[in-house]
Amino acid sequence: MTKKIFVSLPVTDVKASRAFYESLGFKNNPQFTGETTAGMVWSDEINFMLLSRDTWQTMTTRPIPPSTSSEVMLALSLESRETVDAMAAAAAANGGTADINPVEDHGVMYSRDLADPDGHAVGAMWIDASAMPSVDQAEYIVDPRNRRRLPPSA
Repeated sequence: MTKKIFVSLPVTDVKASRAFYESLGFKNNPQFTGETTAGMVWSDEINFMLLSRDTWQTMTTRPIPPSTSSEVMLALSLESRETVDAMAAAAAANGGTADINPVEDHGVMYSRDLADPDGHAVGAMWIDASAMPSVDQAEYIVDPRNRRRLPPSA
């Protein structure tokens, strides 16, 4: 089997969450979809499993964090700045929230952070890889811990 990632998310309403993710461009996989689950395909390698809270609780005894907290940001790469904006609009129109963080526009990278109906953070991002300098040419690198730009020698 090829390497894949399955991201499992606890959701309050499986049908509403399925509709939300379909509006973002995910496709439903009926093999993993039932009354309490929905398998959502982003690509051949990336799948989201939407699980009712009761089904989620059969997998772990850890509490489900409140919708206002962030444990992880699931960033999805898109084809263009326009598709990032379209995903943000679809999120807002389908029970989610657009721009839970400030929009980031760095010229060669553009991203908008969304929240699904249960508050799970999803990043919509576009990167112009052809405009990115190589590591040797980079004037600055981004420190992922605090998003500050640092000299490459840091």
